[in-house]
Amino acid sequence: MSWARFGQPARADLALATLLAVAAAVGSGVAARLGHAAVPLDRTGYTLVIVAALALAVRRRWPLVTLAVTGLCAAGYLAVGYAYGPILLLVMFAVYSAVRHAPTRAALWCAGAVLSLLLIHLFTSDGRPGWPGVVPVVAWVVVPASVGYGLRLRQAAAQQARVETIRQRVDDERLRIAQEVHDIVGHGLAAIKMQADIALHVLDRNPGHARPALEAISRSSRQALDELRSTLAATRRVDGDEHNPPTGLGGLDQLLRRMADAGVRVDLRTHGEPGTLLPAAVDLAAYRVAQESLTNVLRHGGGGQADLTIRYEPDGIAITVSNPLTGTPAAGTGSGIAGMRARVEALGGQVTAGPRDERFEVHVRLPLGDPA
Repeated sequence: MSWARFGQPARADLALATLLAVAAAVGSGVAARLGHAAVPLDRTGYTLVIVAALALAVRRRWPLVTLAVTGLCAAGYLAVGYAYGPILLLVMFAVYSAVRHAPTRAALWCAGAVLSLLLIHLFTSDGRPGWPGVVPVVAWVVVPASVGYGLRLRQAAAQQARVETIRQRVDDERLRIAQEVHDIVGHGLAAIKMQADIALHVLDRNPGHARPALEAISRSSRQALDELRSTLAATRRVDGDEHNPPTGLGGLDQLLRRMADAGVRVDLRTHGEPGTLLPAAVDLAAYRVAQESLTNVLRHGGGGQADLTIRYEPDGIAITVSNPLTGTPAAGTGSGIAGMRARVEALGGQVTAGPRDERFEVHVRLPLGDPA
């Protein structure tokens, strides 16, 4: 057998078993000299002790075999009449290993069989304690079995926790992708719908005026598809796509052009300068906030005008989007505000949205650092 191919744990168990064999042989000799055994320790006794110890070399790979060999060696050792000694500690170690590494039911059956052999010896051998010795004999098996089972449960719980963590990360990533697709597709479709309505309105009376709206539809759809392609490529870790549109606030110019094509004039005001390069997550979130808010203006604002204010602060960035209130449903009555809030709060930011001074205003603040 090549122990190297079984890995570090197998080599460690082999070294441990060899060390235990030497220690158990020496300890058994000392116990024989100090005790009052019916039979003095001889070559057979030493052989049983050494075999019981060496069986622990495969305690992880074949734990039930280890327990069977160690248990039978201990039973034979005691049946001959040798003095109690380290071989009982080897039995405890074998019981622990079986319950820790083998199928639970099989391990408990084997541990019960070993306990039965020890109890039979307790009541059938000459000069043995009988009933007063039941508790310590049972403890030799029950205590290591309990320790092994407890560690097994803890390992299973830790593994389950890791699985749940991975599952949660997958769910979070799916939600993030869904939010990205919602923002991209929702904005693109809203712009296309507005432009299509304009084209239909002028098509019969003045067909020539429909062409700019159709060209705007073409641009909006192409830009939305490029942005969607970029987002999906990022989830596959694809780099170097020359068609990737700007992400983050660097894409504001294209966003404002699309809004203008759809008939919404956006007045952009910027206060301050970013002291450092914005973290990628904050930069993208700020862009998505502006995109979703302006999309809501396009859907519900009805006034054809919006204000976008970006304020750079020492420890964060604030984005405010407002538009005149109209008789149409207020901006954000759908899932847009909820998705925006989830995105922002995940980064430790705050969102407020609602009427203010005859305008509907969305105000978002994003911190530059990680949320505490």
